[in-house]
Amino acid sequence: MEDCMENKSNVTVILLVVLIGAVAGLGLLKGITYAVRVALSPLNAKLASIERGEMNIENRLNAQNNGNSSGSLASIQNDLQQIQNKLNSINTNAQQPQQPPAEDMNKVYNIPQGISSVLGNRNAPVTITEFSDFQCPFCGRFYSAIKDVLAAYPNQVRVVIKNFPLPFHPNARPAAKLAMAANEQGKFQGMMEALLANGGDVSDDKVKEYSKNLGLDYNRLMADYKNQDARWEKQIQDDQQLAQSVDVRGTPTFYLNGRKTNSRDLASFKTQIDAILSGK
Repeated sequence: MEDCMENKSNVTVILLVVLIGAVAGLGLLKGITYAVRVALSPLNAKLASIERGEMNIENRLNAQNNGNSSGSLASIQNDLQQIQNKLNSINTNAQQPQQPPAEDMNKVYNIPQGISSVLGNRNAPVTITEFSDFQCPFCGRFYSAIKDVLAAYPNQVRVVIKNFPLPFHPNARPAAKLAMAANEQGKFQGMMEALLANGGDVSDDKVKEYSKNLGLDYNRLMADYKNQDARWEKQIQDDQQLAQSVDVRGTPTFYLNGRKTNSRDLASFKTQIDAILSGK
């Protein structure tokens, strides 16, 4: 750098330094602009204005490099300052992402049973409603607590299963439909347990295995699964719409007589169930 400086006038040196700084600054600002575009899409108008400013600067820098001095450094610096001001404005006005409100565990939601499958005594005074995803590992893990509750309260508790297949679980929706098809032969619970135990696996070999173990007519199962797809799809969509109205945020989500519960084992469920049965 020193060798170059010896062969240039002071004016040329200053010009080069400023141009290099401007180019570096422009590169940094363009990088910032891209990041802001991704994070703050509602501010496209301001970003478009910034990009026009960048283009003006680039045109002027090109003119400088080609020996055309019509684009003054003062003008370039002015445009850079305007871009910086706009970025500062975006940073100041950007809203922080809103956090979901805290859950009200005392709120009682209206959750109709509809045509959902029921485990246990259909006329039981206590209802556990579960929004489930048959590929969800947590649904599989906590299902044992549901079985324990049904065994402990065979006449007093029923469990209503609602479908909430998560979009990042590709087998969840087909698994829900397979369980509903199995329900046509009275084997919903058995199919649900098989799917939960196998991570929602709906491969042909596994479905044949489930059918054999549950004593299902495989050909009828697959015919119902395919031919009644529109019916199963509507039931899933109805459950998903209901889930939105009752503030389901993930799976499994349990409700005890309409109230959300964090119970995940027999002991904690028992405390709440006993309180309901005693009228407390």
